[in-house]
Amino acid sequence: MSKLLTTCARVPTAKAAVWISEDDFGSYQDASGQTRNVKRFTWGNVKKTTVQVINWGATITSIRIPDKDGNVEDIVTGFDTIEEYLGPKNRYYGATIGRVANRTAKGEMNVEGVNYKLAVNNGPNHLHGGIQGFDKVLWNYCVKGTKLILTYHSADMEEGYPGDLLATITFQLTADNEFQINYKAVVSKASPVNLTNHSYFNLGGHGSGSEGLFQHEITINADKYTEVDDTSIPTGSLPTVSGTIFDLRVPKLLGDVIPKFPGLGYDHNYCVTKPSSEGIVFVAKAHHKPSGRVMEVYSNQPGVQFYSGNFLPENDRSQGKGATYKKHGAFCFETQKYPDAIHQANFPNIVLYPGEEYQHFTSFNFLVQQ
Repeated sequence: MSKLLTTCARVPTAKAAVWISEDDFGSYQDASGQTRNVKRFTWGNVKKTTVQVINWGATITSIRIPDKDGNVEDIVTGFDTIEEYLGPKNRYYGATIGRVANRTAKGEMNVEGVNYKLAVNNGPNHLHGGIQGFDKVLWNYCVKGTKLILTYHSADMEEGYPGDLLATITFQLTADNEFQINYKAVVSKASPVNLTNHSYFNLGGHGSGSEGLFQHEITINADKYTEVDDTSIPTGSLPTVSGTIFDLRVPKLLGDVIPKFPGLGYDHNYCVTKPSSEGIVFVAKAHHKPSGRVMEVYSNQPGVQFYSGNFLPENDRSQGKGATYKKHGAFCFETQKYPDAIHQANFPNIVLYPGEEYQHFTSFNFLVQQ
């Protein structure tokens, strides 16, 4: 497992095409009563884009980009204080999800002939790594050039998962307005691993609500999706999107399709048309025409969960960064392997073995169209 340990020397970064800075983001007391300090890292580039990440939960807290008129807005949900991130109104905003993203049926799994019991924290199922997943821990950090490298050691049987796991995430903003996330992990014992980032986007501005969300045109490079039951667990069937409301291969305006959706809205894994064996491919695109802002997603993962903010509260609404967050106020593109893959032999494998390395790359690319 030592091959992922990185020695980071502080490298002075001149304000050239991209730069990064560090400051404090408050503190909290952990379960043992120890005070833990949280750090925030801020990138900027010559295109007037800024991105902020904190090492609590390896969380993206802000992405600010210009529109077609040069007006800069924050396009991700989040909070101004660590106390709010620790509070009950945080819906995984911007966080890294692990050890296994998405849902695992009944919180049960069998790995190498051994049965394991996980927390049941989403109806009858396990969700996003459990009660204290990777989104609720403090990651070690170092800065190397303009790269932020975060590491976390997940101990054997933490949240019920077998084996020690060492995860490394490298975040980087480029001069071309690409925000890149590179995940790696190794394990000491066979264990499922499926990491993702849970940022909620609204290119009209993080506080523009459902009105802003419905103005997005969405494209997803997928001709199949994972069918789910009434608890959002895959049935194992991979239906075609052709002729259905799931067909987003050509741009669809969310204001046209969400009101017609049979249910609350999109919360489904799409099977990316070109699998990860083909390397990094185009996954999805969001275009907010009134502002001209565009986000394209590229990844080596076989799936992407498209979530249209269906479970953001209608009554007990979250207040974040001076805005109100509510139902259909933002969307997620969570690159991943398929949900509940541990129970589905025809899904891409999520079990990582000693001597192997989990590798997951995702890039959120931002541009403006007039």
